[in-house]
Amino acid sequence: MLFYFSATGNTKHVAEKIKEPQEEMISIEEACKAESYEYTVKDGRFGILSPTYAWGLPGIVYAFLEKLKLRYETKPYSFYVGTFGTTTGAASSIADSLLKEKGLALDAKFDIRMPDTWTVIFDLSNAEKVKTSLKQAEEEINELKVLLSEKKKGKEMDFTVPEFVGRMAKKLYDGKMRKTKNLSVSDACIGCTLCAKKCPVQAIEMQNKKPVWVKEDCTMCLGCLHRCPKHAIYYGNGKATNAHGQYTYQKYVGEKSM
Repeated sequence: MLFYFSATGNTKHVAEKIKEPQEEMISIEEACKAESYEYTVKDGRFGILSPTYAWGLPGIVYAFLEKLKLRYETKPYSFYVGTFGTTTGAASSIADSLLKEKGLALDAKFDIRMPDTWTVIFDLSNAEKVKTSLKQAEEEINELKVLLSEKKKGKEMDFTVPEFVGRMAKKLYDGKMRKTKNLSVSDACIGCTLCAKKCPVQAIEMQNKKPVWVKEDCTMCLGCLHRCPKHAIYYGNGKATNAHGQYTYQKYVGEKSM
């Protein structure tokens, strides 16, 4: 049983690649919308897959794991896979702590380096560099499939920080980074509604054919920014996000958009 959160497609792709035949794959976004937090693990393994936000877990993943209730006859092989651009920070350790509270410690922790979509800082405007990154990621995913088939245990992660550092970073994430007042829309907006439809926490409503952020906080996945067909959504003053491009996994592999 795989649980995943994916804003721009990276983590969903990893989940689809490692999924075993007949294995259940559950979107954390859809589970939260349905307020579905109780599950029975029947296939012998349990995986959490998540992108890394501010050296930790996205708010939506953190909240989901806090509420998650699992049933199983025998302890499943349990693992975490974090997608990341520069570091997975303390995300795996935080996930492990949340699961230990429920009596299910992780057996293994893995990571996959993919394009970092936090374009407030990272530049994704060079398409060739992005494609090279995705090619390298595919090799890592193939290696991950082998390790999972062997039920590899332990920490197979290269770029992490202690859990207390991640907990400190979460205070910044919750206190400043996640505030929707950081997001704005320019006159280039055409009112297509895509941002509102795709917001994983339903923080956007269309008013007078323009997106309005109706919640004080969101998970700050930047999915709205990356999917906007006119690149009309900005974070902060917009200088960086306007210059650093847009990204979805599907855009670069030629698949139909999510």
